[in-house]
Amino acid sequence: MKMRIIILAILGLLITQTWAQDASHAKVPLLGDKAPSFTAESTTGTVYFPEDFGRKWKILFSHPADFTPVCSSELLELAAMQKDFRDMDVRLIVLSTDNLESHTQWVKSLETIRYKDRQPVDITFPLVADDSREVARKYGMIHPNTNSTEDVRGVYIIDPDNKIRAMQFYPMNVGRNLDEIKRMVLALQTADQAQVLTPANWQPGGDVLMPYSGGSTAQVEGKPTDPNLYQLIWYMTFRKMAE
Repeated sequence: MKMRIIILAILGLLITQTWAQDASHAKVPLLGDKAPSFTAESTTGTVYFPEDFGRKWKILFSHPADFTPVCSSELLELAAMQKDFRDMDVRLIVLSTDNLESHTQWVKSLETIRYKDRQPVDITFPLVADDSREVARKYGMIHPNTNSTEDVRGVYIIDPDNKIRAMQFYPMNVGRNLDEIKRMVLALQTADQAQVLTPANWQPGGDVLMPYSGGSTAQVEGKPTDPNLYQLIWYMTFRKMAE
């Protein structure tokens, strides 16, 4: 019996080391890369990502584990904001290395909680089971110096062409600012639609920056001719977005 316990312990250690080695060789996708595809089971059925979401913006969230306090607070906030994201043409998907049964029980529990005095909300976005860690490796979600088996708290913003446009990684003990993630998507959408730049601390409806290319047809002797444009200095031209 004692020998069996020792053998099982050694096998467990070898498996953990193998996971850590796999994770250490996992590459985080770069901005502009195509989002890696995967097929997985989720709380809403089988997911074929990103194909199932068509030409929508997508946000993939990774979580360390189910039934953890920080992750739970994030999912409750995300559930409260899911209509806002849908109105922005954004689809949400959440993933962790726990199994599907754990995900299902976690969702059922979360849907009973009155968080911040809000009524309980149904979670309509899928929670993907990645107990094989296949998706985690494709997206570089496991950072061995933090944890060799669980995902870090990652965010991947993916555009309608299925290209990764922004990424953020948070430590396991710090919750994400979901308002900032929402703001980032709105900034990307604004920049794409209007062919502009968004300045530091930009908020939706705020003035935007014009790309600088060494000169502009909207300028005469360095001064904007478009009444909606104004300059602080020759390399910072703004466009008014709202009165």
